[in-house]
Amino acid sequence: MKFIADFHIHSAFSRAVSRDMTFDNLGAWGKKKGLKVIGTGDFTHPRWLADIESLLEPAEPGLYKLRSGDQGTRFLLTAEISSIYSRAGATRRVHNLVFAPDVATVKKINEALLKRGANLLSDGRPIIGLDSEELVKIILEADSGAAVVPAHAWTPWFSVFGSMSGFDSLEECYGEQTKNIFAIETGLSSDPSMNWRLSELDGISLISNSDSHSLQRLGREANIFDTEFSYSGVMEAIRSRDKNRFLMTIEFFPEEGKYHFDGNRACGISLSPEETMKLKGICPACGKSLTIGVLNRVYQLADRPAGYTDPRRVPYKNLIPLDEIVAEAYGVGTASKKVKQEYERIVSVVGDEIEVLMDKSESELSSGIDEKIVEGIMKVRRGEVKITPGYDGEYGKIRIFGVEKASTLF
Repeated sequence: MKFIADFHIHSAFSRAVSRDMTFDNLGAWGKKKGLKVIGTGDFTHPRWLADIESLLEPAEPGLYKLRSGDQGTRFLLTAEISSIYSRAGATRRVHNLVFAPDVATVKKINEALLKRGANLLSDGRPIIGLDSEELVKIILEADSGAAVVPAHAWTPWFSVFGSMSGFDSLEECYGEQTKNIFAIETGLSSDPSMNWRLSELDGISLISNSDSHSLQRLGREANIFDTEFSYSGVMEAIRSRDKNRFLMTIEFFPEEGKYHFDGNRACGISLSPEETMKLKGICPACGKSLTIGVLNRVYQLADRPAGYTDPRRVPYKNLIPLDEIVAEAYGVGTASKKVKQEYERIVSVVGDEIEVLMDKSESELSSGIDEKIVEGIMKVRRGEVKITPGYDGEYGKIRIFGVEKASTLF
């Protein structure tokens, strides 16, 4: 069965997350976006777990559906955990995405974390003092079918390869448990081709998720499968890296991510890795250290040249969210009433968002969508976009119209 999945989201019980992130709304927006499977996120939070138990019920093996108002969206049990600890004389901050096959396993995980002093009520993404290696052991002791995936693996402050608090290899972070790390999440500021430059990751699957804090951002990155519609089907497809079952990932243009380039947001300084090298990592405006971004970090760790490709790897497609295309076509912001109304009209009349962005022909789009918006969709498909790269927590700025040549990502 072919379907699209976004495993990494957050609930209304996480900090800086929309109060609209409820299961009823997620079910409805899954249909709008074209997502058949959405991660629950935040299963470690007692109140969100109570919602999981009261509002969802088992559907296909390892998947859950709404008890009432089911629109076909399925939920898979996931959570993000923030590990902050000391290793080798440095403070490490690593976020990990956890997958669980059933609620019983979730309860075992939560109980084990509580016994180790975790405050699970503090946030939907709890902060714990456990080493990442130890965390993997705890998760797999709860159920061998559970899984841990390094979250947004390259972001500077909270990731396995992060320039500010991470490691130089998976083994350095996960030790003896590295054998149980079979995938990483690429994050918004990198895409698969950047990760292919590290031979260390040749045996690792690359998954992509939205890390969404609002309904509108669901599915901005996602995974496309053609496999058994179940928890084990998904896990095996990811683990196998079989291109017949794990078909593709949907990606941001990595420049649009908040940490693609180096820089200092306070000073408005954005720099390429080459420029940072010339400045020896120091902000030319204030003299403080620059935040080293994802592209630079890939350059530091890569053992292959930029542009390296491998036909055996799961392919990907860079997209820009539909509301951003509509907003630029109209010359207004994505939060404007005009954009919201047109978005709702398109996904109700023409097709779900991913279908509109990837699958509908130009003639099909033209029969129901404004000519300028169709032009924008087609230009994005061809990669004819210009993006001023994001840096130090600032999203990149996109320009679609007036761009004649495809962007160069490196």
